[in-house]
Amino acid sequence: MLQYLQNMERSNRALLGLGFAVVLFFAVNIFSNTVFKSMQIDLTEDKLFTLSDGTKRVLAALDEPVDIRLFFSRALGERSPENARHHNRVRELLLQYAEIAQGKIRLTFENPEPFSSGEDRAVAFGLEGIPVNEAGDQGFFGLAATNSTDDQVVIPFFATERETFLEYDLTKMVQRLVNPTQKTVGLLSTMPISGGYVPEFGTTQRWPIVERIMEFFLIMPLPTDIREIPEDVDILMLVHPVGLKQHTLYAIDQYMLRGGKALAFVDPVAEAEAASSRKQGFRPRQSDFNRLLERWGVRLVPGKVAADLDSARRVNVRQGAQMKVADYVAWLSLTAPNFDAKDVVTGDMSLLNVASAGVLEPHAGQDIHVTPLVKSGPRSMKIEASKIRNGADVMALFRDFKPEAQDLIIAARVTGKPTSAFPDGPPQDKAALGPRAATAGRAAAHLAKASNPITAIVVADVDILHQRFWLEINETMGQRVMVPNANNGDFVVNALDFLTGSDALSGLRARGKSSRPFKMVQAIRKEAEQRFSDKEQELRDKLEGAQNRLNELMSREAEKTDTILRKEQKRALDESRSEIVAIRTELRDVQHELRKDIESLETWMKFFNIAAVPLLLGLATLALTIFSRARRRARVRATVLASDS
Repeated sequence: MLQYLQNMERSNRALLGLGFAVVLFFAVNIFSNTVFKSMQIDLTEDKLFTLSDGTKRVLAALDEPVDIRLFFSRALGERSPENARHHNRVRELLLQYAEIAQGKIRLTFENPEPFSSGEDRAVAFGLEGIPVNEAGDQGFFGLAATNSTDDQVVIPFFATERETFLEYDLTKMVQRLVNPTQKTVGLLSTMPISGGYVPEFGTTQRWPIVERIMEFFLIMPLPTDIREIPEDVDILMLVHPVGLKQHTLYAIDQYMLRGGKALAFVDPVAEAEAASSRKQGFRPRQSDFNRLLERWGVRLVPGKVAADLDSARRVNVRQGAQMKVADYVAWLSLTAPNFDAKDVVTGDMSLLNVASAGVLEPHAGQDIHVTPLVKSGPRSMKIEASKIRNGADVMALFRDFKPEAQDLIIAARVTGKPTSAFPDGPPQDKAALGPRAATAGRAAAHLAKASNPITAIVVADVDILHQRFWLEINETMGQRVMVPNANNGDFVVNALDFLTGSDALSGLRARGKSSRPFKMVQAIRKEAEQRFSDKEQELRDKLEGAQNRLNELMSREAEKTDTILRKEQKRALDESRSEIVAIRTELRDVQHELRKDIESLETWMKFFNIAAVPLLLGLATLALTIFSRARRRARVRATVLASDS
C-alpha cells in the first residue's frame, strides 16, 4: 500500500510538472510576442528586410497626415497563395511605416467584396481587378494614398514580380505626397530617348528610363540646336552630345557658369544609337563634348573603351554552327566594389550594366574637384573603340586581353568654378541667329568664369540608359510590368536627386540582390578559360578542317557510279575519320581541363554540405561518450579505492 501511494505521488508530480511546462511554454510565447513584437533581426547580407535611412527621412518629413487604404480581396488570396503571402508582406511594411511616422500615416485595410461599397471605392480610385472565379467577380490588390490637399497616388496592383522593390514603390508614393512640386529636367539628346518622330530614327517609343525619371521630375525636351537654356530648367540632362552647333555648346557653357547643374552621358561607342537607327549599316558614333568637359575638369579619352575581365558579362557567341557562352570584356556588370560606397549617389548600388563604356580622366588646368563614382576593377585595360564599332569579335577580345593593373573611371562628379570654353565670347554667327537671338545675347552678359560653383555628374556610357541593359518587360494578368534586373534606372534618378539637393530617396532605391554569385567559381572559370581558350580554338579549327576534307572525299565518292572504293580512297576516308575522332578526343580533354577545378570544388562543397556536419556530430557524440565512460570508470575506481582503504 505504501509503495502504491508513493507511485501515485510520483505520477502526480510528473503530471503537475508537465502541466507547469505547458503553461510556461504558452506564457513565454505570449510574453515574447508582446514585448519583442517590434524587435527584428535581419540576417540577410544586403539587409533586404530593413527599412533604409532614406525611408525613415521621408517619413520624418511628414508634416501633415497621409491616409493610406490597402485593398485586398480575400477571394484573391484563397485562389492565389502567392498573392496572399505578398499581401502579408505589404501589410507588415505599412505597419512599420505607420509606427515610424508616429501617427502621421493613417492606415485602412479593406476587403472589397463583389457589389460592396469597398469594391466601389477600389474602382473609383482606379485600382485594377482580376477575375477570381467563373462568375467573373473581380479581386483587388492595390493601394490608394491621399493627403490633406487632395493629392492622390495609386498603386493599381501589387505585382509579385516587384516584391524586391516594394519599399521603393511605397516610399516613392509617400515622397510624392510630401513634395508634390517636382523639379524640371531639361533633356537634350541626339538619340530618340523621348520617343516620337525623329528624322534619323523614325517614329519611336519613349524609353522606359524617361518614364522612370517622370515619376519624380518634370521633363522638358530641348531641341539639339537650342540657343539658350530656359531659366526654369533645374537640371540639364545631356545624352550623347554629338554634332552640336557652336551656339548650342555656348548655351550649355553659359548655363553651367551661372551655377547650373548637369548630368551628362557621353560614349565612345553608343551601341543603342545603332540599334535605334533606320539606316542600314549605321555605325555608332563617338560623343563630341570634350571642349566643355575639359573646362569642367574631366575628359573622355578619345577612341578608347573600358574593358574589365572580372566584370565581363557572359554572352552567347556563335562559332560556326555552334553557340558558345563567353565573357564579353566590353560589356560590364559592375557590382559594389566598383562603386564609391561613401557617396550618396552610388553608396547603395548593387549592380550596374554598361556596354562599351568610355574612360574618363581628370583634366589639369581647372579649379575643379573630381570625385570618381564608378570605376572598373583592377584587371582592366583600354581597348580600341574601332574593335567594337566595326563589329566586335568577342572571343578575340577575350583572348587578346592583357590587364593593365589599373582601374578606369566610368562615372565621376565634378564641382568647382571653371572658366568658359568660349574665352572670346559668344560665337560670331549673329547673321544666322537673327535679331531676336542677338537681343537675347545682349540681355545675358557673357560669363568668362563661373559666378557660382557648378556641379556635374559625367557618365562615360549612353547604353546604360537603354532598357535592354537593365529592364525586363513582362505581361502579367493583362498588364505590362517592368521589372529591373539592374540599378541603372536607380543610378540615374539618384544622380538627379543629388543634383536637386535631395538625397532622401537615394538609399532606398538600390536594394540588395536576392541572388548571390559564386565568386570563387567565376574566378576559377575565368582563369581556366584564359589558359585553355587558345588550345581549344586551335583544335576547333583543326576539327573543322578535317570535317571539310571528309565531306569533300565523301562527295567525290557519291558522284561515282561504281560501288567499290579504291584502296587509296578508302584509306583516305578512314584516315580522315580517325583524325576527327582523335581531335574530338583531345578537344574533350581540353574541355575537361576547363571544368576540372570547378568540379573538384563542387565535390568538396557537396561533401561539406552533405557529409561534413553529420560526421562532425557523430565524432562529437563518440568523443562525448568515450569521455563520459572514462569519467564514470574513474569515479568507480575512486570509490573502490576509498572503500578498500
